[in-house]
Amino acid sequence: MLHFPVATAPEPGALVPIAPGVSWLRMPLPFALNHINLWLLDDGPNWTIVDSGYAMPETTALWERIFSERLDGKPVGRIIVTHYHPDHIGLAGWLAERWQAPLWITEKEWLHARMMTGEAAADYAASARGFALRAGLSEDDSDLFARRHSSYRRGVPSVPASYRRIGDGSAIEIGGREWRVIVGEGHAPELAALYCGETGVLIAGDQILPRISPNISVPPHEPDGDPLARYLRSLMKFRAALPADTLVLPSHNLPFRGVHERIDELAAHHNERCIELLAACDRPTSAIELLPVLFRRHLDRHQTAFALGEAIAHAHYLIGQGEIERQSGADGIDRFLAKAA
Repeated sequence: MLHFPVATAPEPGALVPIAPGVSWLRMPLPFALNHINLWLLDDGPNWTIVDSGYAMPETTALWERIFSERLDGKPVGRIIVTHYHPDHIGLAGWLAERWQAPLWITEKEWLHARMMTGEAAADYAASARGFALRAGLSEDDSDLFARRHSSYRRGVPSVPASYRRIGDGSAIEIGGREWRVIVGEGHAPELAALYCGETGVLIAGDQILPRISPNISVPPHEPDGDPLARYLRSLMKFRAALPADTLVLPSHNLPFRGVHERIDELAAHHNERCIELLAACDRPTSAIELLPVLFRRHLDRHQTAFALGEAIAHAHYLIGQGEIERQSGADGIDRFLAKAA
């Protein structure tokens, strides 16, 4: 069972002490998942911000209120970003310029963010359209899918041109305490979670969430990827590295204890999804046809884009396990079929 030490989240613009030297704040998101948790760490004469929020006027205004009312006269000295998704890195460029503070991030996450905000964004949209067509979407829906995947810059108007690289095992001193980077894969290429052994706290990013499963998707620019295999390996790595009583600070929902139980639940969840998908592939089945198997609720267009990548991720995992095969039809659509026992 998970234990939630705090029952309610901070109001927008408020700070709540949640662990020694760590304050919790929450920012809005323009999606069905309508919030992100961010963290402000006391770093002696400075503050360290972990994750920045999605770029929109409301979020910028909330940050300015915090800066004017809650920093006790100390500047922001560093911005750490867990991964490149817009709700995490969206305002990192603005924060870095606002405070003349460096961005600390893993190499793959910085490169992905730069790719998605640079000239390669148009190439990415073209890849996304082809990806959607192979998954079984119509021409119109594939165009919509491509537009959705080319909207990254809406939430990430700028990414700093330089960065301080962190990686698996990096030790970062913040406020006299050592925080060690644990890299997770699958949800993002090189997500940097931060663990403080002295206080028993993990800033988990999206790698481990208490109420929802992190999205594990095949991205259009790596159409043959197997992110679910990497995610499941990462879960076991986190389970081995973290004490059972670790306080987990996730990017969504509420802080919790019970990390081993939650890791086991997440692994079991994906195993169950794979069993369901395998049963559905008793005949050649496209990714779009797999969505009702894996997602029994109504999906809006934003959620459908995530769901499609997740369905393909589970299919690719089963291919890697030797359970199913992929067939490319004359219509250009990929279909998945269970192998004979």
